[in-house]
Amino acid sequence: MDDASLKALLEHLPVSWWEVDDQWHLLERGGGAFADLTTAQRFLDRMREEVFSPGETGETPREGHRLVRFDDRTFDVSWPLPESGDGARTRGLAVEVGAQPAGVRRFAAFADFADFAPAAAFIRDRDGRYLWANHSYAHLYGTTPERVVGARIEDFDSPADAAQFRALDQEILGRGRPVRHTLDYHRSDGSKGQAAGHRFSVEENGQTCVAGIYVDITEHTRAMDQRREAEENLRALRDHSGLPCALLSVNGRIEQASTAVSGLLRTPLSDLVGHRAHTLLAPAPAYDPGPLHLAWKSLVTRRVRRTETSALLVDARGRGRRVRLHLTSVGGTAGRATKIWAVVTQQGLAHDVHPPLTPAQLRILALLAEGSTNSEIATSLRLSRQTVDYHLSRLRDLLDAATRPALVARAYVLGLLAPHTWPPRPATPPHTPEAG
Repeated sequence: MDDASLKALLEHLPVSWWEVDDQWHLLERGGGAFADLTTAQRFLDRMREEVFSPGETGETPREGHRLVRFDDRTFDVSWPLPESGDGARTRGLAVEVGAQPAGVRRFAAFADFADFAPAAAFIRDRDGRYLWANHSYAHLYGTTPERVVGARIEDFDSPADAAQFRALDQEILGRGRPVRHTLDYHRSDGSKGQAAGHRFSVEENGQTCVAGIYVDITEHTRAMDQRREAEENLRALRDHSGLPCALLSVNGRIEQASTAVSGLLRTPLSDLVGHRAHTLLAPAPAYDPGPLHLAWKSLVTRRVRRTETSALLVDARGRGRRVRLHLTSVGGTAGRATKIWAVVTQQGLAHDVHPPLTPAQLRILALLAEGSTNSEIATSLRLSRQTVDYHLSRLRDLLDAATRPALVARAYVLGLLAPHTWPPRPATPPHTPEAG
């Protein structure tokens, strides 16, 4: 057929035309009666049976008009068409009887919309035979749309899955209303998959069919299960490990806390959640929050992902306790975190809050814990013996320790000296204010 305009017109009509050679090899075809080449070829095979009388071998075809039934549709067939050519080509035309153009357009619109969509879509008739499928649907079975169309559910799915899908089809046909649901299926490699979507009825060429469009949520479901498991493990760790830990917003508000935090601060959990964390710190001059603020800023801006620092917490009874904090940033973008986990890894003895020790006093305590005499401490720090004696007397008053061993022990239980280190050193190094 040489007229391009006529070919384009026929593509939108419920007709099928074809040209074959004398051996019935298909040379060209067109029209809008069939959505795919497989169905068109099956129709031609049916036509070949119709146009030749039984027992004939192809010598003389029966000519003229006839009505042909194909896939529950009726076609008025003209064979051959006048002016079929030079004998090497023979033309035929089939016009669907009682076709509904609106149904054809609806099918074409659905196909145009969903053919290359990432969602898997299909249309099946009442017998479970595929009338149309897009590439995503065929990909689920490791094949192409052309191989799906004309096949039945059982050709691709296991008996159990096929029975499930047929039951869903019959439910749609019986209810006449769309169904939104999630279903399990088996992939082409045998692994289990899960899909979510809609199944609904459509009118296609005068018959009610079932259409469906689904998104594979297997990986999403697996990721959600893994996240749920991780959250449950984290919740168990938070609630049953005995570690005082809390999840804080970047503004320093407590969003979650373990029962151990409640015990540490002698405050009910219901009162802690939503509380500003900085109000739990000892006020100046008893505590310098500078190092903690620097560590916090580095975490929020993602300059570091985790860090350790110390803090002096005050409980509901006004008693202070020096703790070692492990801070980790979570969530957010590359430039800013959204949450901070704070875990107390070490804690000192609760005591009355007193002014902080000076850097010289902390160094004297460290040398005292190492076993140095007063004279050795004076030489090491380049202080006079009288100055060292004064600091030691002042330390015994501040820490309520009568002897040198008691003073060292008190320094460790209050968290003033870092545990598990030798030689001894202060738990918190002297703070240098940030420039600018």
